[in-house]
Amino acid sequence: MTIDTAAPAFDRRFRDVLGSFCSGVTVITSMRDGSPVGLTCQSFFSVSIAPPLVAFSIAKTSSTFPLIRMASTCCVNVLAADQEATSRSFGRTGVDKWSGVAWHPSRGEGHPVLDDVLAWLEVRIEVEYDAGDHVLVVAEILDMALEREADPLLFFRGRYAQLAPAPSTPTTPAEEER
Repeated sequence: MTIDTAAPAFDRRFRDVLGSFCSGVTVITSMRDGSPVGLTCQSFFSVSIAPPLVAFSIAKTSSTFPLIRMASTCCVNVLAADQEATSRSFGRTGVDKWSGVAWHPSRGEGHPVLDDVLAWLEVRIEVEYDAGDHVLVVAEILDMALEREADPLLFFRGRYAQLAPAPSTPTTPAEEER
């Protein structure tokens, strides 16, 4: 069976089906001419431990990614559940994404590490692949750190989401004594 990607309903069905895969939310940041730049990215994943590689996917229409590409290194900030406003801000165009955003420079290249993120990774862009209306970027990890313990910001079915508390598992008296 061949999928008719030109059918009017395809785009909606594509978004519905792939939106059923929950993803974390990141903000990719870099410095360009002494000023911070950044964009929201939910298509981020690990690729390899040896060598340490990650990948992310960016829309070809992004006006921010060309600035990040020129730096050849950047910082991937993993957002916490209480950072939805940050994600929304960095997902917009034509606004000051950095207004009210606290950050500090990474240890290596000095790229923006957003305050209160769960973790961050400083990476060097190794290769880009044409991927339809996106660019798939593979990057080598140069440095990384855990910043705090908190739940992640998630994106699911076109909305931000948070982890629900796990149900309590009843314990027996013998398990409680251990």
